[in-house]
Amino acid sequence: MLKTIKKIGVLTSGGDSPGMNAAIRSVVRTCAFHNIECVGIYRGYQGMIEGDFKEMGPRSVNNIINKGGTILKSARSSEFRSPEGRKKAYDNLIKQGIEALVVIGGDGTFTGALTFNSEYGFPVMGIPGTIDNDIYGTTHTLGYDTALNTVVDCIDKIRDTASSHNRLFFVEVMGRDAGHIALNAGIAGGAEEILIPEEDLGLDRLLESLQKSKASGKSSSIVVIAEGDKIGKNVFELKDYVDANLPEYDVRVSVLGHMQRGGSPSCFDRVLASRLGVKAVESLLDGVSNFMVGLKNDTVNLTPLSLAIKGKSEIDRELLRVSDIITT
Repeated sequence: MLKTIKKIGVLTSGGDSPGMNAAIRSVVRTCAFHNIECVGIYRGYQGMIEGDFKEMGPRSVNNIINKGGTILKSARSSEFRSPEGRKKAYDNLIKQGIEALVVIGGDGTFTGALTFNSEYGFPVMGIPGTIDNDIYGTTHTLGYDTALNTVVDCIDKIRDTASSHNRLFFVEVMGRDAGHIALNAGIAGGAEEILIPEEDLGLDRLLESLQKSKASGKSSSIVVIAEGDKIGKNVFELKDYVDANLPEYDVRVSVLGHMQRGGSPSCFDRVLASRLGVKAVESLLDGVSNFMVGLKNDTVNLTPLSLAIKGKSEIDRELLRVSDIITT
């Protein structure tokens, strides 16, 4: 390792996700292991502009690996989108003696890091933290596995009441641009139908599927919908359509919302965060910059930030086939 870097900053930005704290812990302790100073930057890029920094050591990250959210807080910064804002951020980093950054977040976070690097040549490494799992270059983002477990637990509970009252439930989950949560949780939760942005099921096929379910003797049904699904303008419009065309169904809607973001991270997310944090710091010490650390085939690898931003995560076609078979 080159080890020319003496001080690394770490921040979280964008929507929080379970596992961010575990990643912060990993970054801080990897720095300590290599005798590198670590500085926590509060409230993402806005905190960088305002100089909201705090020195962090191994003991400052005690007992956070099991906590959801982020101890460094997160905020969206319109000021960082301007050259003037980025100049303020750069000046604060130099004043603090910070020589490289580890940024934890999603597309917006990585875009900011890439722009900052292009203007100032400042070394940056990205760790993907978003429950939607919609980042190219990694099979899993931090928080995705935890969110899946949360959603499946909710579906199990909803099915109890659906069965008790012979109801059809539309369960909306997060996934504005990607249907990973809906597809996986729908299969695991035994949903009768799964609606995702990548596949335009169409209203006619949905009605046909629900009619078949009713004719086969099912007394209740669960339809899992990603928030970005294109069938209707929103899940409530979809409910109204089914009410009008299938009056035999008693339809209810459950929007899981931000509860999917919260909670203690799963074992998988804690281990993933630990691995990615180590790789991010050690890559910077090796002189590597402008990459995202991710997971492929259970191996931690590097993807250029530009590809992580521009690329599109792909839905698992085999899972779609499995879904079609077992939801009949």
